[in-house]
Amino acid sequence: MAVSDTAPDADADADIHRAIEAVWRLESARIIAGLARLVRDVDLAEELAQDALVAALEQWPSEGIPPNPGAWLTVIAKRRAIDRLRRLERLERKQEQIEAELRTVQPSVEAEVEAALDDAEVGDDLLRLMFISCHPVLSTEARVALTLRLLGGLTTGEIARAFLQPEATIAQRIVRAKRTLGKNHIPFELPPLQERAERMASVLEVIYLVFNEGYAATGGEDWTRPELCHEALRLGRILAEIAPNDAEARGLVALMEIQASRLRARVGPSGEPVPLLEQNRGRWDRLLILRGFAALLRAEQIGGPPGPYVLQAAIAACHAQAQAPEETDWAQIAALYDILGRVAPSPVVRLNHAVAVSMAAGPAEGLKLVDALADEPALKDYHLLPTVRGDLLAKLGRHEEAREEFERAASLARNVREQEVLLCRAAAANSM
Repeated sequence: MAVSDTAPDADADADIHRAIEAVWRLESARIIAGLARLVRDVDLAEELAQDALVAALEQWPSEGIPPNPGAWLTVIAKRRAIDRLRRLERLERKQEQIEAELRTVQPSVEAEVEAALDDAEVGDDLLRLMFISCHPVLSTEARVALTLRLLGGLTTGEIARAFLQPEATIAQRIVRAKRTLGKNHIPFELPPLQERAERMASVLEVIYLVFNEGYAATGGEDWTRPELCHEALRLGRILAEIAPNDAEARGLVALMEIQASRLRARVGPSGEPVPLLEQNRGRWDRLLILRGFAALLRAEQIGGPPGPYVLQAAIAACHAQAQAPEETDWAQIAALYDILGRVAPSPVVRLNHAVAVSMAAGPAEGLKLVDALADEPALKDYHLLPTVRGDLLAKLGRHEEAREEFERAASLARNVREQEVLLCRAAAANSM
């Protein structure tokens, strides 16, 4: 009887804890952003937000989940901020600023909740937090970790698991990032207009790095990590909403929507990678494709010369429009890669251009372009260079050379699933 009497309570508590976790994942970025604007300290803002989370864990199981849980957390966190500032004389001026902001608000949480729902202010705060988390003063690895922590609401352990890193390494990376921001006195404000484009590029880069790690994992035994793709897509959508006139932000969302539509088809029954041209297109998510098309259209409507993300989204759209692999407009894709190579030149873009040319004009033409990349230092340890070369050699009937390229690609790849596929292709070439 004792077990049956207590089980419902335990289940109810578990349900509330899951609800709190869901609310935190959705609202933590907004709460931390609002607090950081007030206290001008990202580390302190996160600490205060965590205090509010603890309060929710203590109160909600007995009092129930409030109608506006995100606003409730914001109000509690702001109250903790005031208490903290009152104890620190050196922050007296900041205390006065916060108290002046809240002076007209009734002392009850219910009344304060309404004041916490200013969408315009929230958007500005989130944009500021994105610029802070992705500040160029931080290393790329630090930007990724701090963005996922502050804006994604992920725990240190979740970030570590996603990137196959020790939790202590990620924790140190986040701590060092916060110290670097403090040491360099990075202001919690939107950068001047002349700096905004450069800083926005950093934000977009971080979001796409997170997405790519989920789309094609660089290491480990899983070929994809969909949770990282979904998190990057969520962050991209937020950015596009709070920076509505930035074509590249819309372009990045379009690119991620369309690429995410293929996730179910990218993995076979045993977890093996499935190449684009071999995927079951019936498993592509049509809703995500339509959302991607809409975001790309919005980016084009904003106007201006197309940037790298808009161009990549246009390439992804070409693939998505083809009902079957043979219907793909490879000439258009090759032309888009040619433009991308001029807008954002890189050896990887040239390699992708070579693949598109091989599909449009034949493997011999593609191989000429690939061979021209043989001495590129940036591609020295890039496994996709020998992978592409091996594929083109196999199509030309040069199977022994293809085998050698696939074996070299397998030796360079760090993802277990990808290594397996490449070794299978080497064996197949050897049997020809």
